Amino acid sequence: MSTTLFEPHSIRGVEFPNRIAMSPMCMHSGTPDGFATDFHVVHYGARALGGAGLIMLETTAVLPNGVIGPGDIGIWDDTHIVGLQRVVEAVHRFGARAGAQLGHSGRQLGAPELTAVAPSPVAWGPDSRTPTQLKLDGIREVVESFATAARRAGQAGFDVVEIHAAHGYLLNQFLSPLSNRRQDEYGGDHAGRYRIVREVIDAVRSEWSGPLFLRISSTDYVEGGNTPADFVTFGRWMKEQGVDLIDASSGGSAPVKVESFPGYQVPAAELIRREVGIATGAVGLIETGRQAEEILRNGRADIVLVGREMLKDPFWARTAADDLRQPIQPPAQYTRYGSAWQRSQPPLPAAPPKDTVSRGS
Repeated sequence: MSTTLFEPHSIRGVEFPNRIAMSPMCMHSGTPDGFATDFHVVHYGARALGGAGLIMLETTAVLPNGVIGPGDIGIWDDTHIVGLQRVVEAVHRFGARAGAQLGHSGRQLGAPELTAVAPSPVAWGPDSRTPTQLKLDGIREVVESFATAARRAGQAGFDVVEIHAAHGYLLNQFLSPLSNRRQDEYGGDHAGRYRIVREVIDAVRSEWSGPLFLRISSTDYVEGGNTPADFVTFGRWMKEQGVDLIDASSGGSAPVKVESFPGYQVPAAELIRREVGIATGAVGLIETGRQAEEILRNGRADIVLVGREMLKDPFWARTAADDLRQPIQPPAQYTRYGSAWQRSQPPLPAAPPKDTVSRGS
């Protein structure tokens, strides 16, 4: 029996071998200057070899003060392109598409020596530092940094760009009334809180014509915060601006404990898909092939993004295929003809010269 999970699909002319994506997750394994390392080549290459159709890399910071934690990788300087290109080439080598998630941590900055910025001087929690409110020229710098980051993503060979507006990071801070107390054109009602996201989407689209995803936190889990209904409003604007898929996650705007269970974020993806008429990605404790197939077959989302399960099992796609009794082709290297296949392939991408990773910005 054919399955939806393993159907090829296309977005803006880019072909994906199936509807399984690796969800972006911080690895904190880059250099102090934000360069990707051999870890990233092996880590993401392994999941591509494991059969996922799309490998979303961890957040790449668009500015130095946008890192989430130590060891985060960056895309704020042209010198980052070479290392990212190595990762993309490894992902492509093993049959998957590669996605770059562009983000800025805002008040969640993980570098204490740098100044944390936010829409308003509101700390995340009682033990968090109070960020500096962004002025209009600072907002313009952030918007421009997303545009130049998108250009670098294209130069590195990525197939998908995702704007990170979730998990309590900078763009999510603007969207959420919990963290955005501004009285100017970047605050207030839905249109004001969305303004910087609107500008970022337009800026990214000026440099990137390929598939564009946008990750949201569909609910803040706090009274007075955003709910999935708010993202029906935001989602309509995103669709009008050329966003191809909304990646519906949740939380992060406040220090609250979230009761999680398999598929707990799927209803938001389903609501936005139905009400907005835009493709969505389902994420959040998607553990089995049967669970993923149910989400897709019943029209609740268009792709599934698998996170922790794929950390535990790089070959989660094969495990899901076994769960669904769906035959899939093994990697050529794992067949008796693997050595002949290998001889026909170009060499793996070489590590960048040492002087490349020693330059900062």
